[in-house]
Amino acid sequence: MLMISPAPRSFAPPSSGRARRRAGAILVTLGLTLAAGPALAQAPCQNTGRFEDWLARFKQEAVQQGISRQAIAAAAPYLVYDQRIVNIDRGQKFFAQSFLQFSDKVLPAYRLQKGAEQLKVHAALFARAEKQFGVPGPIIVAFWGLESDFGVAMGKDHAIRSLTTLAYDCRRSEMFRGHLFDALRMIERGDLRPDEMVGSWAGELGQTQMMPSEYMKHAIDWDGDGHRNLLKSVPDVIGSSASYLQELGWQRDEPWMREVKVPASMPWQEADLAIQHTHAKWSGWGVTLRDGKPLPSGGPPTSLLLPMGRLGPAFLVYPNFQAYLKWNASLVYATTAAYYATRLAGAPPMSRGAPDIPVLSQEQGKELQELLNRAGFDVGTPDGKIGAGTRAAVKQAQLKFGLPADSYATPELIARLRTGR
Repeated sequence: MLMISPAPRSFAPPSSGRARRRAGAILVTLGLTLAAGPALAQAPCQNTGRFEDWLARFKQEAVQQGISRQAIAAAAPYLVYDQRIVNIDRGQKFFAQSFLQFSDKVLPAYRLQKGAEQLKVHAALFARAEKQFGVPGPIIVAFWGLESDFGVAMGKDHAIRSLTTLAYDCRRSEMFRGHLFDALRMIERGDLRPDEMVGSWAGELGQTQMMPSEYMKHAIDWDGDGHRNLLKSVPDVIGSSASYLQELGWQRDEPWMREVKVPASMPWQEADLAIQHTHAKWSGWGVTLRDGKPLPSGGPPTSLLLPMGRLGPAFLVYPNFQAYLKWNASLVYATTAAYYATRLAGAPPMSRGAPDIPVLSQEQGKELQELLNRAGFDVGTPDGKIGAGTRAAVKQAQLKFGLPADSYATPELIARLRTGR
C-alpha cells in the first residue's frame, strides 16, 4: 500500500500489519517520501558475512519451516542480491508535504472521475463486498486508486529479488526475512509464479500493494479460479481489500469522516485524535456541519481532526478512521484516503481554509524538534518529520505559551521556543 517510506507503507514506520512504510507506486511516481510516527532514520549498520553463505542458511531454514524444495528452486533465479535496492532503501529523501499539498498531488480530477467509474463498473462486486464484510465501495476504491492508480502503477521490481536483498541487508533483516519466507509460501500455494511477482522496490505486490505476509494472511480468492491473484483479478483485489479492512476493525454501517465548520472560539486543545466526544458535546462548542446545519444526533464518539491546524480544513473522524491509520500510519496519507472516500461517496470538495497556511520545511521541522527537546518535551532524535510524538509536544508547548493548542507546528511557535516566552 502506498509505501511512503520503507522504514516502515512508505508512510509509516515498520511495525505490525500495514502500519509500517508504504512506498507505493503513486509516491514513487511523484518522487515523494512521507513519514509519521517514530523517526525512520536508524543507526548505520554493516553487513557481515558472504551473501552466498547467508542464502544457503536461509534456504535450509525455509526447508525446516516446511517450504518445499520445489518452491525454493522455482524462486532461485530471483534469490539474488541487488545493491540498487539497498541504495534506494538507504538513500530515501524526505520531502515535507502538508495534507493539502499531498492531497492536491494524489487526488487530481481524473483520479476522482476514475474512482467513480470503478464504482459503477464493478457495482455488483462492491455490493457483495459490503454485504459480506461491511465495507462500502468508496472506501475500497480510495485505497485502490491511491495505492496503484487502479492497477496501472504497481511497480517494476521483482519482489523476491528485493525481499532477498533486504532480508540479507542488516538494516531490517528480520522483517524482510519473514516476508521472503511468505513469498516462497505464495509460490508453493500457487497464488503467483515467481516471474509474476513484480511490484514495488520494497516487495509490495498487487493493486492494493500488500507485502507477502499480508498477502498470505489476508488475500482471498473471490473469482473462484483457485488462485489469489491481486495483480490481475479485480474480484480478488476488491474482496481481499474488504476482508483486510474488516480485520483492521472496520465497523459496518458506521461513518468514517465528515467535514465540519469550527468556530474561532473553539477550545483548540480538544482537537486531538486521542480525544473523543459526542456530537452533542461538539455542538455545544459551536461545531456544525460544513453548511452550518447542526450535527446529527446520536452516533459513535468522534474526534476533531485539524490536519492543517485551526486555519485549515476541519473534520470529525469516527472510530472507523483507525482502520485508515492501521492501513498506513501516516496521518497525511490516512486523512487523504478518508477524504478521497468521502468525495467518492458524494461529498463536495473540502473548504481549504485560510490561504497561505504556513508549512514547515524539513530544516524548520528539525529546528522545532531540537527546541522542543531543549524545552523538556522529548520528541526523540530531530529529523524534521512531524509525526504523532512531535504533534503531541507541539500541543503542550502551545499550551505553555498561551497559543491556540491545535497541535499544528508553525514558525510562530519556533520563534516562541527560541526566546522561551
